[in-house]
Amino acid sequence: MPEPVEPELAELATAHGIAVRYRDADEQEVEVDRGVVVDVLKALDVDATTPDALASALAAVRSVDADALPATVVVDEGSTRPLPADGVVTLEDGTQRSVSSVPPDLPVGYHRLACRDQDVALIVAPPALAPPPPTWGWMVQLYAVRSDGSWGCGDYGDLGSLLSGTAEQGAGALLVNPLHALALAPEVEASPYSPSSRRFLHPLYVRVPDVPAYAVAPSSVRESVDALRPPSGDLVDHDAVWAAKSAALELLRPHDASAPTDVDALAPELRDVATWYALAERHGSDLHTWPAGLGHVGDSSVAAARRELADRVLFWAWCLQLADAQLAAAHRAGSGMAVGLIADLAVGCSAGGADAWTLADALAAGVSVGAPPDDFNQQGQDWALPPWRPDALARSGYAPLRSMIRGVLRHADGLRVDHVAGLWRLWWIPPGRGAREGAYVHYDARAMLAVVAIEASRAGAVVVGEDLGTVEPEVTEGLAEHGMLGCAVLWFQRSADGALLPPRQWHPETLASVSTHDLPTAAGFLDDEHVRARAEAGLLDDVSAARSGSARDREELLELLASEGFGVDASDPGAVILAMHRLLATARSRVVLAAFTDVLGDVRQPNLPGTVDAYPNWRIPLSRPLEALLTDPRVLAVARSLCERTSGL
Repeated sequence: MPEPVEPELAELATAHGIAVRYRDADEQEVEVDRGVVVDVLKALDVDATTPDALASALAAVRSVDADALPATVVVDEGSTRPLPADGVVTLEDGTQRSVSSVPPDLPVGYHRLACRDQDVALIVAPPALAPPPPTWGWMVQLYAVRSDGSWGCGDYGDLGSLLSGTAEQGAGALLVNPLHALALAPEVEASPYSPSSRRFLHPLYVRVPDVPAYAVAPSSVRESVDALRPPSGDLVDHDAVWAAKSAALELLRPHDASAPTDVDALAPELRDVATWYALAERHGSDLHTWPAGLGHVGDSSVAAARRELADRVLFWAWCLQLADAQLAAAHRAGSGMAVGLIADLAVGCSAGGADAWTLADALAAGVSVGAPPDDFNQQGQDWALPPWRPDALARSGYAPLRSMIRGVLRHADGLRVDHVAGLWRLWWIPPGRGAREGAYVHYDARAMLAVVAIEASRAGAVVVGEDLGTVEPEVTEGLAEHGMLGCAVLWFQRSADGALLPPRQWHPETLASVSTHDLPTAAGFLDDEHVRARAEAGLLDDVSAARSGSARDREELLELLASEGFGVDASDPGAVILAMHRLLATARSRVVLAAFTDVLGDVRQPNLPGTVDAYPNWRIPLSRPLEALLTDPRVLAVARSLCERTSGL
């Protein structure tokens, strides 16, 4: 039983956004253990470890001036707000205005407000985003795509081919896994949801023959490069792919006249992330193991290390620039689509990576985010990603969030925000605790949504919030208020009595799909693969109950197919999968996406949450190469069904 939280500690925790209780997946109220609350407060630099410390911290909270402005003030375009005194607004363009209240005619954007002895950020949020046109498309894990031109895994060239090829089918959107920069030394991080930096792109996806230097290099160099191409295997070998590509890029760099040659001339953010890669190459990709003086971008030994490793910093900056240029080219291949390329945003960054190194002041050191236990993950989840500090974000005017969203939308037409409930609250797991021993920490969702909306409106992008699982009603409501889509997944859409809900009754302002990368594929669902895999990985407390539940779910799905006019022979998995997609085509959802893994009948899901090495997460390729993918009869049949849906709307 958890140790109860006394009223004084509860008051202090609430003042810092920490919830001392929450509702679990079964809508049961759970009390957070007192020790967990104290540990989370400590992560926010608030000492409540002794009665005297608790009293002092609570006194500080109670003594805050009631008229003081928050560190970031948020208003909607066209609205006003009273101020405790006359002040000065400095607009984004540098223009200054004297004000007695926040005026209603301020432009959308990021400004500053000086009032009394405070100088705070002022964010003016735009109206609700314009809804995307009704359309359909595909979703894919880029590393899983393989073609005649790629080296062991999908790349930016393959992405361009997918965009142009699916556009020819009539598709209006393509959702791809996060393309964030991942750790590359000494081992390549496989999970796109554990990025080193969410502000830069993954060099692993660079297509070597598309590098400009390849075309101008001597034939002997090109032959040496070509000889490095790795073979394809049953699983994607990220390490082998990068070993081959990095060796090839080393050969090509001397032949690129546009490659950077001066570290000091690099843009600061690019220079810093490239420096992290150079240091990781020498000391490993976890900054916590680095020598003293290198643990943060501003530490004493970093400048000297950057000078010593200047050539490696330039190499990594060049790789990051190549990734940016190739994604830009791929993005152009989807021009004319109803929506276009939808980029995925991971919920956090690696604790030892480039963003943790350069943005440490904005992150809660030692804390990991995850999720409490639920039906799919009965042990809870620890994602090993440090969370934003809500107080640091507010003090900075949400600058790190702004930069990150802007970077992700640089070459994209849409943004899928993974675990969008994290804009409201995140499950913080203090240092030394297990996934069950966490607490929810709340954020200023109004400010977070305002930043996302501003960056999306400036980019002309669609926003989709992944609001599946245990989320509060305010999340779905908040997305709708800002013109952002939620998600509708076949397994999760249920009526008030718990029955599967026909897609024609799903909420229209959603992105609909049969499954996701964290859930069983269509074939895996029919074959009980998701139960077998979780049981083998030790994630289930009661395997027999899980099998019984899976059987009930299959029967329920077959009954829904029959009741909606799509009944088929249950012994024919291919027919059932096609029927599932024809059912999906009846969804009211504004955007409907099919996954190639589902349509091809691939059994293994891309990721099994809660596992690291017990399952080949993020390594499973598609069963068909790109050259055969878009002409596969199963893919064409689903495309026809979804095209007919769009034409009928």
